[in-house]
Amino acid sequence: MRHGKELILATRPYAKEIRWKSWYFTASTYLLLIGLLTTIALLQNIFAKIGCSIFTGFVIVRLFVIYHDYQHHAILQKSIVAKIIFRLFGLFILAPESIWKRSHDYHHNHNSKLFSASIGSFPIYTKEKFMKSSSAEKKEYLFVRHPLTVMFGFVIMFFYGMCVQSFISSPRRHWDSMLAMVLHLTAAVLFFYFGGWVMWLLVWFVPFLIACGLGSYLFYAQHNFPGVTFKNNVEWSYEHAALESSSYMKMNFFWRWVTANIGYHHIHHINSRIPFYRLPEVMSIFPEMQKAKTTTLYPKDIIACFKLKVWDPEKNEMIPV
Repeated sequence: MRHGKELILATRPYAKEIRWKSWYFTASTYLLLIGLLTTIALLQNIFAKIGCSIFTGFVIVRLFVIYHDYQHHAILQKSIVAKIIFRLFGLFILAPESIWKRSHDYHHNHNSKLFSASIGSFPIYTKEKFMKSSSAEKKEYLFVRHPLTVMFGFVIMFFYGMCVQSFISSPRRHWDSMLAMVLHLTAAVLFFYFGGWVMWLLVWFVPFLIACGLGSYLFYAQHNFPGVTFKNNVEWSYEHAALESSSYMKMNFFWRWVTANIGYHHIHHINSRIPFYRLPEVMSIFPEMQKAKTTTLYPKDIIACFKLKVWDPEKNEMIPV
């Protein structure tokens, strides 16, 4: 059994893309998204429009994970076309390149550290810190981790958290956050003005609500699940953060497709340069990866994840409050 640096080095041969696959999955998903949005606008049957609208949200999730792989330099580097495609998508999904890459890279380097894991992730309080916090601080902490906050990640996590806050913090560095907000609001107004509220709802609001809500939950549950462990900054190690504090989310074929294999999150944290379509291959080859802590998208596991609120060092586990 390999551990630490030896395990990370052993995954390097799989951190190489198969270029045609990268282009195939990117182009097919991008075209599917455009086709679905067009179909919703042209269809007359309201039930067909609703079905396409829901599926559009799932396709946005898939394309977001592919965009996420590109930002990790796992696929399609040194391609001007890919650079344009993904920059446009970053604006579209309200996760522009400047803030997404900076915050997400920080997350990978600090995931599961008790005192610095909150940037690019959900905040973690110890039981002691929570008990010593003011009433307002407790409410703010629990609000960020509340199921409704995750459900409405479109507005709270993406529009406000990703774009508004980043632009306010550094307008010069995150000018693309303002651009994303302007383009998003302009498109919403145009859909409403020329197509009416049904067009706006099904072409714009519902897909974003589903995509951002599901995306927010995936990010939450990947590092906030029964069995997750956290370390102080001195005890922390990259391998621990991947195998002990990142989940393997078991899914059926449909959800693996929708999430572009992001459920193999422990492997992604061992080596973020492994393309999403090679993660199952690594799982099957490395016995070390097969012992991951798991969760699912079943209601009982979703409820179990949301019940966890603070870290108890004495019990060495996350607990409710």
